[in-house]
Amino acid sequence: MTSTNPLEHESVTLFREYLRIPTVQPNVDYSECIKFLERQAHRLGLPLNIYNMAPGKPIVIITWVGQKPELSSILLTSHMDVVPVYSEKWIHDPFSAHKDENGNIYARGAQDMKCVGIQYLETIRKYIIENLKLKRTIHICFTPDEEIGSKFGMAKFVTTPEFAELNIGFALDEGIATPHEAFNVYYCERTSWYLTITCTGQTGHGSILHENTAGEKLQYIINKFMNWREYEKNKLINSDLSLGDVTTINLTMINGGCQVNVVPTELSVTFDIRLAIDVNIEKMKKTVQEWCCNAGPGVYVKFKDNPIRVRPTKIDNSNPWWIAFKNECDKMDIKINTYIFPAGTDSKFIRNVGIPVLGFSPMNYTKILLHDHNEFLNEKTFIKGLDIYYNIIKGLTSV
Repeated sequence: MTSTNPLEHESVTLFREYLRIPTVQPNVDYSECIKFLERQAHRLGLPLNIYNMAPGKPIVIITWVGQKPELSSILLTSHMDVVPVYSEKWIHDPFSAHKDENGNIYARGAQDMKCVGIQYLETIRKYIIENLKLKRTIHICFTPDEEIGSKFGMAKFVTTPEFAELNIGFALDEGIATPHEAFNVYYCERTSWYLTITCTGQTGHGSILHENTAGEKLQYIINKFMNWREYEKNKLINSDLSLGDVTTINLTMINGGCQVNVVPTELSVTFDIRLAIDVNIEKMKKTVQEWCCNAGPGVYVKFKDNPIRVRPTKIDNSNPWWIAFKNECDKMDIKINTYIFPAGTDSKFIRNVGIPVLGFSPMNYTKILLHDHNEFLNEKTFIKGLDIYYNIIKGLTSV
């Protein structure tokens, strides 16, 4: 239960309670998290609905109905799950939500992204306490399995009648901390593209220079991808582009072989590729298939799922949601920079059903530690974020 420490901001206490729930991938048990969110809905006096996309994969929606419920609603979304930890690398227990003498709260999920979920709830609570009456309905959403691709999370939820009934016009999702004064706002993300190339060839004794080996073909393939990687790396270094503007290519797995003195009949290599939004996916597929063909016989590629090309959210005067967001930032005199998100979030699924989304986490002057050891967020930064959301969300409901 939430403690009543008179020396700590009550929203910070709630945040730390949420952080202590170990919703760690893989094989997350969300039951404790659901109980926590049910208590928060009860605290707010708001209805909570649970939609199970698969057994043990709950989507939680807490709804605050606006004065004009016939208007399209606003979705405030965050994910409940967090990535694994190496506890021995942490200076504090990653699920203790330890707060040090500087106010730094150490926990997995402190930045990614349990902070945002609590800030949404506490912003709505402040509106209710102040008896504010906002025009649009607000849905606060907590999703499962974002950290493993959301197959039974937001990816599936957006295809359901239950999602359509929410009548969403605009959504806020996560961003990334920034070490400088300006906050980053994300209007799109790159296309996640995962592929495995398998090379087959002549087997035999390891003492013989066989022809047509899998290893020779694998070298050709790896060289092609590493040359592409070097090209994109140079493009990033020698320009004013950000990471989200270029394609990233990383070799993440190599498999094959059975014994040190046996030439393997098969070797495979897997790449994690994030395609820049201006890359033609079909053209790149053909290029990769040509590389396989040129590597020699018995080389083939398997694409994992169909890559989702993300629709950018407009950040100009044609988008009233963007205008409202930016106007509130201007009123608060906070600096923002707009970027393409370098990794993947639930936003892409929402954008691809035609709903504009901005990714934003109010964490400036903060070291970027998502997925890293000793992830932390300072309590003052967290509290400042509450004030920022208070104005931004209120402004969005007036659109």
